[in-house]
Amino acid sequence: MSEKEQAPRLRRSPEQVRAAVHQAVVDLLSAADGEELNIPAIAQRAGVNHTSVYRRWGGLDALLADTVTTRLERNSPLKDTGSLRGDLIAWAEASVASMRTPEGRALVRAVVLSMPGSALPEGERAGQFERRMRSIEQIRERAAARGEQAPPLEQILDQLIAPFYIRTIFGIELPASGYPELLVDRLLGPA
Repeated sequence: MSEKEQAPRLRRSPEQVRAAVHQAVVDLLSAADGEELNIPAIAQRAGVNHTSVYRRWGGLDALLADTVTTRLERNSPLKDTGSLRGDLIAWAEASVASMRTPEGRALVRAVVLSMPGSALPEGERAGQFERRMRSIEQIRERAAARGEQAPPLEQILDQLIAPFYIRTIFGIELPASGYPELLVDRLLGPA
């Protein structure tokens, strides 16, 4: 790794360290040279000591899960459109836009790397999933407050969220336009 690719080791706040480590994960996942993703390489790229990374996250699986969840939360602001259909379409459009970027594809790759079969305890995986699904729950709560009947979370997961991830994981191109609306129509019925 060149000096240019390694962040200088400076005194930083915990949030600055977390952001630098998360960026190093994304950079390494996106690297065209296929550099191996491991804690020492991440720490070097972030400009922190590898023991700091182990102390905070415990291992690669927890770090990947935290990076993915934090980045996806940041990239999926909740837009209140005034209707369940509009909110789900806005959420889905933001997700699709994110997955079309190199960083978004890298984050999906990190999801796969951090899932079952990994050393990350099931409870921690469930916690990361709950953080990600919180935005969908907020959409469901807003719909209920407006008197709209929202489908169960599991149905939204199966019919709206899973298709994006399956396509991205297997390298199947997301349709150019209209895909979020199509999935929401299948979920809720035509408008």
